Amino acid sequence: MSAGRTINTLSQAWGTPPKYVDAVKRFFGGTIALDPCSNASSVVNAQTEYTLPYTDGLKESWDFPTIYVNPPYGLNRERGTRIKDWLYRCAVAHKTYGSEILALIPVATNTGHWKNYIWTRATSICFLYDTRLRFLIDGKDEGKGAPMSCAMIYWGENYLRFEEKFLQFGAVIDLRPLRGKRIGVYDEIPQPLLLEEF
Repeated sequence: MSAGRTINTLSQAWGTPPKYVDAVKRFFGGTIALDPCSNASSVVNAQTEYTLPYTDGLKESWDFPTIYVNPPYGLNRERGTRIKDWLYRCAVAHKTYGSEILALIPVATNTGHWKNYIWTRATSICFLYDTRLRFLIDGKDEGKGAPMSCAMIYWGENYLRFEEKFLQFGAVIDLRPLRGKRIGVYDEIPQPLLLEEF
């Protein structure tokens, strides 16, 4: 269970809707350097893509200036990974390489991954107005609305640019005042047990 919901393990290939891909590209100045969890029908078209399930983006380098992440929301039983592993990599890539990162994830503010990798690590959140976001299925806009609210999370140094580009899509919250605070999180970025090699 996650945030009171059953984890969906049936689909790990929900594609980002084009309006959000366009917004991410505008925010990054026209191109996305890395999509670490792409899929065969993705419309993101990053310069470097690690395509699931063939390439495990959690085991590859994230040393890129701009990164967009729409991670698998469910459990990957084969690899034993969850969304927290992707968010851990977001926080580490920003801290280690200074990467600017945007991630489209479900709103689950009471979970460990939000407490450990977002509230005191990220710069900002945009809680999307699309309460039932329609993800692309196999690259087509034929899917049902998501069963949860979603948010765009930003790790980077330009809060004002994030606010300018994403305010039209939802409520933007500045997390900078929370950096370094203790709200039930560790002093250092906790490392998921499954990512010991990092």
